Amino acid sequence: MTEQRTWRPGHVLDLHGTVGVLRRGPHDPAFARTPDGALWRAVHTPDGPGALRLRHTGDAVTAHAWGSGAAWLLEHAPAMAGADDDPSALVPRHAVVEAAVAASPGLRLARTNRVWEALVPAVLEQKVVGAEAWRAWRHLVRRFGTPAPIPHVDGAPRLVVPPRREDWAAIPTWDWHRAGVEPVRMRTLVGASAVAVEHRAARLGALPGIGPWTVAEVLGRAHGDPDAVPVGDYHLPRIVGTALVGEALDDAGMLEALQPYAGQRGRVIRLLVRGGTDRERRGPRVSVRDYRRL
Repeated sequence: MTEQRTWRPGHVLDLHGTVGVLRRGPHDPAFARTPDGALWRAVHTPDGPGALRLRHTGDAVTAHAWGSGAAWLLEHAPAMAGADDDPSALVPRHAVVEAAVAASPGLRLARTNRVWEALVPAVLEQKVVGAEAWRAWRHLVRRFGTPAPIPHVDGAPRLVVPPRREDWAAIPTWDWHRAGVEPVRMRTLVGASAVAVEHRAARLGALPGIGPWTVAEVLGRAHGDPDAVPVGDYHLPRIVGTALVGEALDDAGMLEALQPYAGQRGRVIRLLVRGGTDRERRGPRVSVRDYRRL
């Protein structure tokens, strides 16, 4: 049975840009974009598995949902589409930031209200290139997730609902290895799966293996935190530094350069990355490791 709701945001909305940040790679088994422009997500909610379809036409957004988590997904769909975000809180103090704002009308920060959903891929992305992390996410979700409760109709994608928090601890060691996840990241996720992280998002950094970068990645997506700064990122200090002061920086320099945007630093980073302000790649290319062959 399909449940549905429609709302009118009352502002310009870039739905694809806002919700697209939740996609983990081009072949994410829990996310799809269909030719009609609809965005689909498979989510494990507090009420169980569910699937959500969002489509923006005219001045309205229509959401369809299925599964035991359908009501929860519909309740939180506007927040996922950035309804709780206030981009006007950002006051540009650099021409490049002002230009980035102008180039991204309707871009808002999504809020999923699902901390564990954001934590797993963030840990998988620790100190590896995106392709490596996305490969691991793909393998583990497809193998241990469950088919999304989407009707078998023409044009509907075949998505997979990621495993529940408590199920990640039961994944055999050899499957982590097949996914290309080394013991450090595996132990971090297995340990965190024993904690009710949904109720302690701000204290995630107290858990073994979870540092400032991971906490910021989680808060940015799960809570739509406009000030989340992923300290420790390989590329961000260069991107921010090149845009704001004309040269590459380290983490400390990046934080200093972002100080005028306190409270909105995460939004500024998102805009600068989206705007492609750092076209020149000065750092060495990081290779994709494959622990499956070790």
